[in-house]
Amino acid sequence: MIPFNKPLLSGNELAYIADTVACGKISGDGKYTKKCHDFFEKEYGFKKVLLTTSCTDALEMAAILLDIKSGDEVIAPSYTFVSTVNAFVLRGAKIVFADSTSDHPNIDPDHVSKLITPRTKAIVVVHYAGVACDMDAIMDLSKKFNIPVVEDAAQAIDSYYKDRPLGSIGAFGTFSFHETKNIIAGEGGMLVINDEKYIHRAEIIREKGTNRSSFFRGEVAKYSWVDIGSSFLPSDIIAAYLYAQLENKNKIQEKRKEIWQLYYDNLKIGIISPSFRLPVLPSYSTNNAHMFYIVCESLNHRNNLIKHLKDSGVHAVFHYLSLHTSEYFKGKHTGECLKNSDFFTDTLLRLPLYYDLDNTEIDFICEKIIKYTNESN
Repeated sequence: MIPFNKPLLSGNELAYIADTVACGKISGDGKYTKKCHDFFEKEYGFKKVLLTTSCTDALEMAAILLDIKSGDEVIAPSYTFVSTVNAFVLRGAKIVFADSTSDHPNIDPDHVSKLITPRTKAIVVVHYAGVACDMDAIMDLSKKFNIPVVEDAAQAIDSYYKDRPLGSIGAFGTFSFHETKNIIAGEGGMLVINDEKYIHRAEIIREKGTNRSSFFRGEVAKYSWVDIGSSFLPSDIIAAYLYAQLENKNKIQEKRKEIWQLYYDNLKIGIISPSFRLPVLPSYSTNNAHMFYIVCESLNHRNNLIKHLKDSGVHAVFHYLSLHTSEYFKGKHTGECLKNSDFFTDTLLRLPLYYDLDNTEIDFICEKIIKYTNESN
C-alpha cells in the first residue's frame, strides 16, 4: 500500500533530541525552542513567534488575545478543520460561516463582506493547501470595519501572498507542525504575533497566566498569576525535532514541489474529462506543495475512485466536511446555502504526498486515476 503520508526523519532529529535530554531541560522554552523562535523571526521577518503544543492551541491563544466573549461573532470558512472555529466557540463566540470561492476551497471575500455586522469581532481565514487567500480583499474589509484578521496558516509554512509570508499579514498567524505537514514535529504549532500590542500578554497567556517569561528575563523580581492562560508551551524535545526539520527546509520544500509538479503534469496530459479539475494557483500566491488534490466530477465518482485506488494499493482520502452541516452545528446555521463549500466536501480528493514518495509511485497513481476517470466517461 502506498500510504497517504509518511513522516520524515530528515537528519539531526534524534541527535538533537538526545542533546536536549543531555542538557537537563526538556520542558518548554529550552535551547531548541529558542533556536526555532530565532529561525522563524529571521527567516520570515515575523515580529514575534511563540511555539505551542499545536496549531489548535495557537488559535485558542489568538481568541483569548482578541478578548472574544459570549455574543461576539466570528466569520470563518465552513470548509476547514474544526480547530479553526473551536478556539472561538470555547470563548462563547457565534460562528458565522462563509462560503469558499467557486474555483478554490479558500474563503470568498465577497461573501465575507455580506456577513459583517456590528457584532463581528474577528475574521478567520484558512490558507487551504498552503495557497493564499485573497489577502488584499480581506485586509481591506479588516481596515474598513476595524476587524482583526487571524490567518490559520496550518498548511502554509513557507508560502507567500505576493511577497509577504503567509501568517505575517493579519493580526495573528497560526501554524501546525503535525506529522502530516511539510515541516513536522509529530505534534506542535506556533503563534505569530504581528501587532506589537499583543506580545506581552501573549507571553503571559502561554505561561498559565503568569509573568514567568518577564521573570526569567530579569524584568520582575518574582512571577505571579496576572491574567487568564493555560499551559501552551511544547516540550523542548518537540522543538529539537522541529529544529532539525527547519535545517532541511529548503531540501524538503524542493522535493515536495517536484512531486506536486509531476502529479500536475501527468494528470493534465492524461485526463480527457472536462469535469475533472486540477488545483488552481492564483497569480498572487506561491505554492508550498503542502497538498496535491483533485476535484472529481461528483460524490459518486470520488467514492468509486477512492475504492479503485485502494484496491490498487493507494491510500487517497477526502478532506473536510462542511462545518455548517455538522452534527454540532445543527440548528445554529442560518440556513444559507454554502454551495461551494458543499461542492468541495463532496468532490475533493487528496493524493499521497510525502518526501519519500518516488517518481515510479507517482506515475503509478496517475496511471490508475487517468485510466479509471477516462473509462468512466
